[in-house]
Amino acid sequence: MNHRTVLFLRWGLFITAMVVLYARLAGYQGREDLEAAFTSAWSHLQGAVLLALVVLMLINWSLEALKWRLLMRGLVPLSVGRAVLATFAGTTVGMITPNRVGEFAGRVLYLPTEHRWKGSALTLLGSLAQFAVTMALGALAIGSARIQGAVAAVSGPAWTALVWATLAVGGAVLLLLFFPATLARLLGLVRWPARVAEALEGLGSVPRSVLRQVLALSIVRYLVFTAQFVWLLHVVASVSLLDGLLLVPVIFLITTWVPTTAFTELGIRGSVITSVVPGDPAALLLVTVLMWAVNLMLPALVGGAILLIVPTHPPTRDT
Repeated sequence: MNHRTVLFLRWGLFITAMVVLYARLAGYQGREDLEAAFTSAWSHLQGAVLLALVVLMLINWSLEALKWRLLMRGLVPLSVGRAVLATFAGTTVGMITPNRVGEFAGRVLYLPTEHRWKGSALTLLGSLAQFAVTMALGALAIGSARIQGAVAAVSGPAWTALVWATLAVGGAVLLLLFFPATLARLLGLVRWPARVAEALEGLGSVPRSVLRQVLALSIVRYLVFTAQFVWLLHVVASVSLLDGLLLVPVIFLITTWVPTTAFTELGIRGSVITSVVPGDPAALLLVTVLMWAVNLMLPALVGGAILLIVPTHPPTRDT
């Protein structure tokens, strides 16, 4: 792509993402509930609480950046700083794609042009690792909640079927993660453009030691995000820590299964949390909005600024 095309793409991504963010906030259907929730729960949201939320968000996305940098290491060396910048830029692009699958596109803009297709393919492995962790711990949480008998919302044959389906899919994804050459062969069954096919072939070259590290970082990132969510539920909605630990992974699991866009994600998250977690619906709704704002909206705003300010053409070596 020439400079003019890249500049147009950057501005287009920025403007589109900002429009989506504005539409989500201005068009939210539960404004009245939010006002009531803020009135009843704002006293709990002291500056220290909000600061802690932001710190945990930064840790969360930094772990994701380290994971991505690790996957890129065999392709092009990246500094930690540039990996973090690229990851935040990816959140902006992800806001305008279903289930935020477009995050990789924002990231690879900060790779040298000749490595972007291979970088996109390698990014897939990080997404698979995070997906497998979400499936495994979500199924474990449903089973634990049912054994504890703490929450009636996760009982019934439908939940049993969900557990088995989740374990099957998660196990299959985990196998593909650690046998990326098999994954490449499966993806190769589709007739891709030559550059994409060549990039997919490179998946098999990732060392298994790197994949283990990627999986470990995915687990740590999941635990950080869970801790943030559980703590906020406890502070704002008075949900017990045990119930939070059992149900937050269930929420992650359901929202992962359900296809969403930026225009529907917040509403779906709110519907899921109020259906699964016992408590004041207004306070639960406030938790949903805060989690979305701190972990997605704020990073997307930062990523939008990065797309406009930080050059997308790094030198071939970035150390």
